[in-house]
Amino acid sequence: MAEAREIVRFDGFSPGTIVVRTRERRLYFVAEPGFAIRYPVAVGKPGKQWRGTVRIDGKYVNPAWSPPAEVKRDNPRLPAVIPGGTPANPMGARALTLSGDEYAIHGTNRPDSIGRFASYGCIRMFNADIVDLYERVRVGTPVVVEP
Repeated sequence: MAEAREIVRFDGFSPGTIVVRTRERRLYFVAEPGFAIRYPVAVGKPGKQWRGTVRIDGKYVNPAWSPPAEVKRDNPRLPAVIPGGTPANPMGARALTLSGDEYAIHGTNRPDSIGRFASYGCIRMFNADIVDLYERVRVGTPVVVEP
């Protein structure tokens, strides 16, 4: 199982920034100069990874999920919408949508995927961790995704 969140030394980014290190399968929230909260995450499978700088453009509690076209192609039996708060909903307890694409940082109904290369590009967190992060960030928070 992936490790629990922890406070670690972390330099190079301003407080309030989220940094995802894909290779590490870790998300860092820079809490104060020189320190971040490090969370274990699941990231994109090979061929589904991305990098860049975006911003949080929405915050949602128990979000509904509409499978993106690529996911629907691979899983045609999926319904058009899975209601929030239901066991089949892969978004978990909270979602932070990211500007410019279909990606989000969100909880999961598959905690066994945390620490793995498992998604179509979204960043998955344990539900307790996304609830914690959700409370710390606001719309407009910068998110840097590194290889």
